[in-house]
Amino acid sequence: MSQKKQRTYTQDVVGDSIHSIQKVIEPPKDNSSHAIKYLLIGTSVVFLFFMLALPLAVVVANALREGWDAYLDAVLDEYTIKALQLTLLATVVAVAINTLFGVFASYLLSKFYFRGRQVLATLIDIPFSISPVIAGLVFILTFGNVGWMGDFLDQYDIKIVFAVPGVILATIFVTFPFVFRELFPVLNAQGKDEEEAAALMGANGFTIFRKITFPHIKWALLYGVILCTARAMGEFGAVSVISGHLRGKTNTLPLHVEILYNEFNTTAAFAVSSILVLLAVIILIAKTLVEWKKK
Repeated sequence: MSQKKQRTYTQDVVGDSIHSIQKVIEPPKDNSSHAIKYLLIGTSVVFLFFMLALPLAVVVANALREGWDAYLDAVLDEYTIKALQLTLLATVVAVAINTLFGVFASYLLSKFYFRGRQVLATLIDIPFSISPVIAGLVFILTFGNVGWMGDFLDQYDIKIVFAVPGVILATIFVTFPFVFRELFPVLNAQGKDEEEAAALMGANGFTIFRKITFPHIKWALLYGVILCTARAMGEFGAVSVISGHLRGKTNTLPLHVEILYNEFNTTAAFAVSSILVLLAVIILIAKTLVEWKKK
């Protein structure tokens, strides 16, 4: 190697390794960067306070404004309990179905290559791009009396629109991609080498999934389930369209809050909202624990 080339090579090594590492490791010496850092932190704290903490505090304060007796009357009301039961039912069914589908779909798209693979992945993301209200309207035009399946459903006395199955179906639709989107990048990054080696050693498919695949995806799976649960419990748009707002029958908690607020029963509306706040806090704690365990 000539002297010129040797000198250039040495300069590149020093410039790309030592100096680059020093830029990352050494703290900045310019005091002006501290002002920018604290400005960004302060802006974030103020934004979170006014957009998240303050509204939640207002909900709790208004829920307890007329005392514990009024709060308990609203929370233990017959229609509130039925709305809570329907919300939990729709959430459990939606999470169970979407978890099963998310595992199968992510495994299929990450481990097998076939024509139309990208099209299928795009179709799974459709609920992210379609308004929930439009989704509810599509279900009415499909399964309602005026829909193209209306005559068939009436013939067998199957009720979907303005009934519990419609609420569950809408909840499944809006939460469709969550589990899949958490699992797919993990499985895609894992590759297939370990599964192929186990298969060559005689392991069957279920053993490969249980011993090799599942340990890699368990935290991502749990994280996706938590996100899916949070989205299912708070769904309003699609459920509002397809449920018909039948109090005590097809009302979920968000719809029940809307009805109480429209009736100017604000204390009861905030009391019922506090249930959703409590559930959201529980989910947030679970999400934080999962993120901590992943680290």
